Amino acid sequence: MNKQEEQTLRENIRHLIKYVKTKNQQEKDLFRESLKTLAKLELSHMLTEREVADTDPTPNKSTGINVLEDLLKKIIPVLEPDYKSLTTSAEQRQSFRAHIINAIVTTLTPVEINDDAGEAEAADLNLEEEIDIEIGDEAGEDEDKFIDIRTDAEKKAEEEEQETDPRQDFGLEGEDETGRNMAYNTFNKIETSVIDSYELLSNPEDQELFYDYLIANAKLYFDKFEDELSPDIEEPTNQAYDMAQDEPAGAAEVEEFALQEMVIEL
Repeated sequence: MNKQEEQTLRENIRHLIKYVKTKNQQEKDLFRESLKTLAKLELSHMLTEREVADTDPTPNKSTGINVLEDLLKKIIPVLEPDYKSLTTSAEQRQSFRAHIINAIVTTLTPVEINDDAGEAEAADLNLEEEIDIEIGDEAGEDEDKFIDIRTDAEKKAEEEEQETDPRQDFGLEGEDETGRNMAYNTFNKIETSVIDSYELLSNPEDQELFYDYLIANAKLYFDKFEDELSPDIEEPTNQAYDMAQDEPAGAAEVEEFALQEMVIEL
């Protein structure tokens, strides 16, 4: 092979290598574009599925649970900020929690009893009302003749004595009063919603599920709020930071360690 032929061969080899590299790069670019297209399609599909799930959730098998879910969407946004505002002590939050749970129980218990009353009981009540009206008319005549001999000061003192703070009746013995007062105000905001939701149900099974799951979910959400207030998460660290915090360790040692880490990564 003469020099001219060798040079021609080298040129051809260079062109061939260049062609192969160009082709490989084109294939790589095409593969990357295909991956991007597939990723976009998959993401779009996932987002569509999520939107459908959010706008059209599958109902539960129990009407009681469905009604409770709607109620929780109303009351949890009210309970959460009020609970989390009690930051002075855990005792305040525990008191708030205990009073809210107790209030739910004491509020729904009379409703349950009233729902159990039948038509015969209603008839008895009507009879009692008629008797009360007859007796009341007679009593009213006597009241008109009553002469009050108390002085104004005595009347005022007696009225003040009879007036009680409604928060005391709401309160639980031994619990923090700040938590009690906050719980009292908060429950006044949600009480009507709780009663109205329960009274939608007439099926005993739905009522029982609603009642039990409401108490359970209230407790679970309070646990969640507490975890969010004081998460037990240890901050990550590394050796360089520990060396910098350690007084005997000098800046040169920290710098040397950092360089070693960079070399290892490279």
